[in-house]
Amino acid sequence: MNDVAYMRETVFFDGERFRERVSRFWILLVLASVIAAAGVASDSTATVIGAMIVAPLMIPIQGTMLATVLGDPKNLSRSIGLMLAGAAAAVGIALLIGLLLPVDVVAQNNSQVAARVHPRLIDLLAALGTGVVGSIALVRRDIADALPGVAIAISLVPPLSVVGFTLEAGAFLQSLGALLLFLTNVAAILGTGIVVMALYGVNRLGETLPTPQARRAHRRNGFLAAAAMAVIILVPLTWSSVNVTRSSTFEASVQAVSERWATDAGWRLTGIRTGADNTVVVSVEGALPLPDTTLLEKKLRAAALDPGPVRIVLTPTYTVDY
Repeated sequence: MNDVAYMRETVFFDGERFRERVSRFWILLVLASVIAAAGVASDSTATVIGAMIVAPLMIPIQGTMLATVLGDPKNLSRSIGLMLAGAAAAVGIALLIGLLLPVDVVAQNNSQVAARVHPRLIDLLAALGTGVVGSIALVRRDIADALPGVAIAISLVPPLSVVGFTLEAGAFLQSLGALLLFLTNVAAILGTGIVVMALYGVNRLGETLPTPQARRAHRRNGFLAAAAMAVIILVPLTWSSVNVTRSSTFEASVQAVSERWATDAGWRLTGIRTGADNTVVVSVEGALPLPDTTLLEKKLRAAALDPGPVRIVLTPTYTVDY
């Protein structure tokens, strides 16, 4: 088990190497932000994973957790400041890159964005699991090899890049969704870290607690703090999960009705999606002329579906014999 001095050296920005550690953090953060923004903009999963591996924001987040456990206000404020400044820088870099792109990077045309603007409860479960591994790796040297996997799983910079791109595009609801995913991951690291430190008996005095009664009380306090964080993040996350489930179920029902309508008209349904203004977009392809769209409306209402505005996107196809 690592001692408290080792943990402080690992995650705190202080001591003789203060300038070196801060400069290293900012260099890695800028590089990770550029890599993540490029990966999101190009819709490249491999590039986004590269940004995850760099993971500079893990250090100040874990520093915030350890400073909270040890009762170190100086390092707590310093870690929180670096975490917030780093997050703002990642958002700003993506926003600036978005200004240079010819098209908006939003969920409607980019799978990397779409995967990060609707966080669900399952994302919290994944974040909690990876947060536990990351915190144990801080305490125990024998599992430090797991840190690259933790960095990939927890995903801190890519959601911030999505926030920047969607802010630049004016898709503010998508920005809030990506920000919620980032906050979920941060809360998971903080909450699980406090619990892990409590389980290992690391206390405010920077040493392991001597008696079983003191260890039990410290563990209880750690669990209570983690539970409070979970409740705070669970409310918006549950709301987002319910909306995602409702939207998916609704789109599946609309797709079934639209597919029958398109088949009867001699067309082929190619996709269903909900636009930013809650308009249901039905994409079909087939030969002209355009079939009677009022028939689709009647079929939807007959199936007890009232989607509101419906937009039909036609891709004409022709067969030429020669």
